[in-house]
Amino acid sequence: MTENGSGPIGRRNLIVTGAATALTLGTVSFASAAPGGGSAGRPDETKVVRGTLPPGSPDFVYLPVEVPHGVRELAVSYTYEKATVPTGTQNNALDIGIFDERGTGLGGAGFRGWSGGARTEFFIRADDATPGYLRGPVRAGTWHVALGPYTVAPQGLPYTVTVTLKYGEPGTTPAPVYPPTRAKGRGRAWYRGDCHMHSVYSDGGRTPAQIAALARAAGLDFINTSEHNTNSAHRAWQGLWGDDLLIMTGEEITTRNGHVVALGTNPGTFVDWRYRARDNRFGHFARAIRAAGGIVVPAHPHATCVGCGWKFGFGEADAVEVWNGPYTPDDEVTLQEWDNSLTASARSGRAWTPAMGNSDAHRDPDRIGGPQTVVLADDLSREAIQAGLKAGHSYVAESAAVSLSFTVSGGHGQHAGIGERLRADAAEPVTARLEVTGAPGCSVAFVTDQGTLYTTQLPASGTGTATWQTTRQYATYIRAEVRHAPVVAGLPGPLTAFTNPVFLDA
Repeated sequence: MTENGSGPIGRRNLIVTGAATALTLGTVSFASAAPGGGSAGRPDETKVVRGTLPPGSPDFVYLPVEVPHGVRELAVSYTYEKATVPTGTQNNALDIGIFDERGTGLGGAGFRGWSGGARTEFFIRADDATPGYLRGPVRAGTWHVALGPYTVAPQGLPYTVTVTLKYGEPGTTPAPVYPPTRAKGRGRAWYRGDCHMHSVYSDGGRTPAQIAALARAAGLDFINTSEHNTNSAHRAWQGLWGDDLLIMTGEEITTRNGHVVALGTNPGTFVDWRYRARDNRFGHFARAIRAAGGIVVPAHPHATCVGCGWKFGFGEADAVEVWNGPYTPDDEVTLQEWDNSLTASARSGRAWTPAMGNSDAHRDPDRIGGPQTVVLADDLSREAIQAGLKAGHSYVAESAAVSLSFTVSGGHGQHAGIGERLRADAAEPVTARLEVTGAPGCSVAFVTDQGTLYTTQLPASGTGTATWQTTRQYATYIRAEVRHAPVVAGLPGPLTAFTNPVFLDA
């Protein structure tokens, strides 16, 4: 074992990679081996690098590792020190991942895995890899261990990285088996899904098998894989899908300026996350998501965790995650912001952004399907579910126990459902009707661009119908909410369910 020290970061070491600033450290070199031979029986080699990252470090720090021929497995572990910090000051947090000999270029092919701060070690070889990392041959060339100093204490962030090379025959890489893009379904129907969750392939505590079982138990028809900054889980669902469960593949792209769910991308698609709003690169990657068959869904836009607040705007969004996990004040803020956007869209004539809800479940007691998005789709396929979400033909419910039916009808026999438009004369009476089941102790409200204009209490059973009449002259759109009783006097109660709007057009 040998050690390489790394000194203070100098200004000349900083580079701009086309997005966020990055730092490249000194190269770690191992004894070279002759191509095509000489590796059998060769002992493992380990090298250790220590250093300290100062406050204000770049978003990404790359440690080049020269990998010789004949390597069967590359293994990396790391540690870093926490500091004693004043109250209100962020302590040290350091993420990790790796890129292979194809380089660290933004959006390039060199990505081989990311575990963020969820793991302290990983390995890669042809036939296997740590969850979060992509199995495949360890080819000769310059690899880069990627460090992400998420937060740095005022005293700096001391770190240690250990790289081990194991030599031998490379082995073979099994062909991946990906989930099909269609399940049997029920034809045109309402399908329930949860499109934001995490397994052991990023920072979750559940296996894919456990998630699939919980999804079925929650009454879901579809789910979407959404691991942080890695596509490694796409191949991990073999044998877990079926006629009753569609499994779509995606990613949660976790930038320093907000998170976005790539929903239903082609299996194997990786989307880069190494940029901020100031880098003006999000539009490029949003288009890349759509080019790969996915849709773009900003996640928990007002979450209070470091780096979670959404700073990219909603111009590229196909839908927005208004409700994330157990209903909290940041969800209420997002709901009101989304409602404001409906008014702005109606006024400008621009397209509106539909809402959805997901669990963001990581581990017990996080509840898969809490909440869930209920989508009207032509069948249970990736394309049909995405089309329903993009059209806003959906509502969000806290569980499969809650069902809604929402329509708006006019005085001439015309009617419209969730996400549709109703044509009506300015003074023509229009009637909103909401049927609810599974919401005991809850109230119903009809919301327009003027706010909440009608509220009524459901029967004790939680099953009932509410109707309300207005005109296009008085309301630009109508949407429905079902809420629990208020927890804090004077504030609205937590959501039980809510719908996308019906717009009233001339």
